[in-house]
Amino acid sequence: MPTIGVSIAIPSPHAEMLQAKRASFGDPLADSIPTHVTLLPPTEVDGDDLSDVVQHLEDVAAQGHSFPMVLRGTGTFRPISPVVFVQVSGGLADCELLEKSVRRGPLKRKLDFYYHPHVTVAHHVSEDNLDRAFRDLADFECTFEVTDFHLYEHGADGVWRPVRSFELDGA
Repeated sequence: MPTIGVSIAIPSPHAEMLQAKRASFGDPLADSIPTHVTLLPPTEVDGDDLSDVVQHLEDVAAQGHSFPMVLRGTGTFRPISPVVFVQVSGGLADCELLEKSVRRGPLKRKLDFYYHPHVTVAHHVSEDNLDRAFRDLADFECTFEVTDFHLYEHGADGVWRPVRSFELDGA
């Protein structure tokens, strides 16, 4: 069964810079996961259901709308989870609404944690590197327009690859 995810891709040059920083903190997944804000975490789906998933995501996109996103500063899920992230400080409510729309129908599932839009920059690293990530990106800020989201598939090699994008073209 394929494992999929749905995310908002962070655009260039911010994506490459954040991915390079993630690698510099020693994150073993830095080169396997494109820089993103998750809308649907890794989810196994029956291969026969993929066409229903794509149709559902097309419907979500048709009803969605583009919105500005601001990434600013850092946060952490410690001590619950050893993660440091860049915070979504603008477009938070838009992300939450989009996530709820995505996680319906054929993608309905329970989450292990409450949904909290963010961009992971350090995970599976030492406490010192988590601290360094938190400090080094504390002043990070960028703004961009979210015009689409992407369906990703987790490859047998452990790399997440975009399969399809869905343009937010609703009113």
